[in-house]
Amino acid sequence: MLSLSRVSIRNSLFASQGRVRLAATTPNNGAASTEEREESDEQNSLFRVPVDILEQILCRLNLKENILASAVCKQWLAAAISVRVANKPPWLMFFPKFGDLVEFYDPSVRQTYSVELPELRGSRLCYAKDGWLLLYKPRSLRVFFFNPYTKDVINLPGLELTYQIVAFSAAPTSPDCIVFTVKHVSPTLVAISTCKPGATEWTTANYQNRLPFVSSIWNKLVFCNGLFYCLSLTGWLGVYDPEEHTWLVRVVPPPRCPENFFVKNWWKGKFMAEHNGDIYVIYTCSTANPVVYKLDQLNKIWVEMQTLGGLTLFASFLSSQARTDILGVMRNSIYFSKVRFYGRRCISYSLDKNRYYPRKQCYDWGEQDPFESIWIDAPPDLSAFA
Repeated sequence: MLSLSRVSIRNSLFASQGRVRLAATTPNNGAASTEEREESDEQNSLFRVPVDILEQILCRLNLKENILASAVCKQWLAAAISVRVANKPPWLMFFPKFGDLVEFYDPSVRQTYSVELPELRGSRLCYAKDGWLLLYKPRSLRVFFFNPYTKDVINLPGLELTYQIVAFSAAPTSPDCIVFTVKHVSPTLVAISTCKPGATEWTTANYQNRLPFVSSIWNKLVFCNGLFYCLSLTGWLGVYDPEEHTWLVRVVPPPRCPENFFVKNWWKGKFMAEHNGDIYVIYTCSTANPVVYKLDQLNKIWVEMQTLGGLTLFASFLSSQARTDILGVMRNSIYFSKVRFYGRRCISYSLDKNRYYPRKQCYDWGEQDPFESIWIDAPPDLSAFA
């Protein structure tokens, strides 16, 4: 079993590439000496690795490092391509206002798929994660999970969800799944309810806030490193620990908004996502470019990001997602939950180019129905749409 770390592999790769470039640029003044030929043979032998071992090494690299490795030589190119894995972007699911026809948009190929899902009739979207939807039926107070690709249903105990948001930590088939919701009682008091699949009732408890915290349908929720993070209307961050059953409003100054953000519906154009232990917040405004912040947990501040380092954010009101290792122009961009030009283009913003695609697509997100669409993991295949 190989015991190489990604860092050592990457350092060896860059060193090898340096030797290749040096050999390619060294002039050949006449016949090479015996010493030079021996040195060249020694350098070339560095790249003559058995294919099975080379593939085990290259499969540990991320997409960017894999592409760099493929430039070393033909053998490395073939091995790198054979183990290269590009991440799939999530699909944008559009919830019908009338009827049962649900549409799914794949931003990587700009194609829309449709399927009849009568199971969703009379439901309201709440959250999406790991390919599952969490839904709520206001008339019956029914709360349930639904997989739109397999049509599996997992019911939860009923609960009245009026003007509050809901999230869950993992797929309902996982023993780590916890459903969480927070409700505003007063500026200094919130009611938190939690539940697990298989439970017969919700557990509800009131918690005091040290700082003013207003909970509403426009708040944002993510689960990160075993904790639920809730961003309030005014940018304060509440944190709930489901293991310790504790609630705390962090003493972290809210993300700074540019002056021109304080216009109509400014508080509705916020999105929050997590990735590998990092939390990102996106502030949008119809008259300005989006601003992205990452939470610095150590220094308890929000840091404005000029680049996402190849990360792609997929923003929607109820839940947002993040992906790495996506091929092409989708990297280092934000994809929003709005499709234009008759379903051909998803509105996106490139941090590399500092512009929207298509051009002049600044959008007032306060005008959009928050329950009409949501990003969800792509299906493993297209059998659900046959």
